[in-house]
Amino acid sequence: MAGIRKLILLLLVMLVVLAVLVFSMNNQMAVSLNFLIYETQPRGVAVWLILALILGILLGVIFTLLATVRISVSRHRLRKKLDRAEKELEKDRSPQDRTV
Repeated sequence: MAGIRKLILLLLVMLVVLAVLVFSMNNQMAVSLNFLIYETQPRGVAVWLILALILGILLGVIFTLLATVRISVSRHRLRKKLDRAEKELEKDRSPQDRTV
């Protein structure tokens, strides 16, 4: 079963590489990007789109990591608060248990 998954993944990767090659061969027109005060050197349309994709992936990973760290810190604080509450509860229960 694992061999079939690897084969399907390999075929999928090869298909994506082929699609990227065909796309880049069909979009070779040089285009320069104009920002307000800066203009880039002319590059192929495929280059700009691939760079935008890579930038989007990197930003997605960074935002996901930041959210994960924030949740982890929050979870750690809540765990400490729960531990303190459980200790107080045990301390409050101990004298009552002795009197019964």
